[in-house]
Amino acid sequence: MDQNTIRNVAIIAHVDHGKTTLVDQMFKHSGMFRANEHVAERFMDSIDLERERGITIASKNASFHYKGFRINIIDTPGHADFGGQVERVLRMADGALLLVDAQEGPMPQTYFVLKKSLALELPIIVVINKIDKPAARPEWAVDQVFDLFVKLKAPDHILDFPVIFASAKQGYTSLEAGGRELSMEPLFEKIISHIPAPVGDPNAPLQMLVSSIEYSPY
Repeated sequence: MDQNTIRNVAIIAHVDHGKTTLVDQMFKHSGMFRANEHVAERFMDSIDLERERGITIASKNASFHYKGFRINIIDTPGHADFGGQVERVLRMADGALLLVDAQEGPMPQTYFVLKKSLALELPIIVVINKIDKPAARPEWAVDQVFDLFVKLKAPDHILDFPVIFASAKQGYTSLEAGGRELSMEPLFEKIISHIPAPVGDPNAPLQMLVSSIEYSPY
């Protein structure tokens, strides 16, 4: 596979800002599932406690194809207690989605992971989610994110971040705060254009850093 058609994307979000719902919608809209196929909600939450509380404890990876590109989604634990895993996970990514609630703005739980990603100078796409809320204030949320980036001393080229407005619950994304197109396509296109392909020489001797392991008794 041509590595120029690969995108490795981490997702950073506070609890209840809609990360799992957004990921569910991305996979559904990519055509990964048949039209008549039942897909469980929170399908990336594989641990019972994660499904029960809506949190990420162990990072998971999943991928889908869109217009000839393979987009690898890397879930990230959001709590500082999982700092070691956060660093390993971010080193697997070439960019990140920062998911922010349109009413609440960025929350303290996102600071830790965001700071780690900025230290690696990962390109970031800001996704302002839940714009369908009656009390949503998406433009204010964007300003709050910019202020947070400045506070965390983000490099100038990362401060010029693209913004996607979304309602993961309703299944739409848009380049404008008032957009209502029932599609994930604006987000997919922005991932392809803004997140770089992984670097490396496919003809060089194999080197591998193991960051995530799973096993099955079957």
